[in-house]
Amino acid sequence: QVQLVESGGGLVQTGGSLRVSCAASRSIFMFNAMAWYRQVPGKQRELVAAITSGGSTSYADSVKGRFTISRDNAKNTVFLQMNSLKPEDTAVYYCNAQLLAAIYWGQGTQVTVSS
Repeated sequence: QVQLVESGGGLVQTGGSLRVSCAASRSIFMFNAMAWYRQVPGKQRELVAAITSGGSTSYADSVKGRFTISRDNAKNTVFLQMNSLKPEDTAVYYCNAQLLAAIYWGQGTQVTVSS
């Protein structure tokens, strides 16, 4: 019943910035937590950043200092601001939301970083 729609992916050169968005079909304040994951073909989906209902954030070591997760409750949207992008950041980025014991996923948005 919950729909998550990612947007904002695209092509960017090394060192550039990109912001991806995740629009939810319901008020995001009801989610226990929301997160961004990424995945490349043949590899396991990787947690990139997360934000709890209380506002606590966490990041993968590989993106600390470069990525920032945030939310806009009025817009039912979470964001991932990606700065100083590297080719190894290339992946499909997925939005994730947790509501009690239920987990929801978006369909992903492609981010490609080239030199």
